[in-house]
Amino acid sequence: MPIKSRIRAIPDYPKKGIMFRDITTLIKDPVGFRLVIDGLTQRYLENGVDFDVVVGVEARGFILGSALAYTLGKGFVPVRKPGKLPADVVSQEYELEYGTDKVEIHVDAIERGTRVLLVDDLLATGGTALAAAALVEKVGGVIAEMAFIVNLPDIGGERKILEKGYRVFSLTEFEGE
Repeated sequence: MPIKSRIRAIPDYPKKGIMFRDITTLIKDPVGFRLVIDGLTQRYLENGVDFDVVVGVEARGFILGSALAYTLGKGFVPVRKPGKLPADVVSQEYELEYGTDKVEIHVDAIERGTRVLLVDDLLATGGTALAAAALVEKVGGVIAEMAFIVNLPDIGGERKILEKGYRVFSLTEFEGE
């Protein structure tokens, strides 16, 4: 059974008209979780994407990013919601498909010139990923690629990210669904 079939669809969450793609059903399944981490690991072992550290976006990006960093022998850096990091931070506000939010990173989390693989569970509007990329760049990092389990191409986030010159990879997508 492939990854896509293990992802639960929840209509009208968090508001009417949104089809929420819930990866908790995928990652609670040991085979599903292994398919995700093995698929991403294989991508980065075999496709020559050069990077030094994995950055994961709160909260589901932590799950993927830390497991992937482990399998690839890389360090892990969290991008968090406001007020969660104890040292000096930089912040970036962004728009979601259902509102606005803000993310933060420690100012000393990434050394200048460090190449970063940015990881999150889902690409919709691209707002979260672009905000996290802006944070990485504010502290001196360089985005090597952005990786997701799910891409929702109809919402337009992938297009926005590609237009900004970033590389994108996803394991699966829900197009027109």
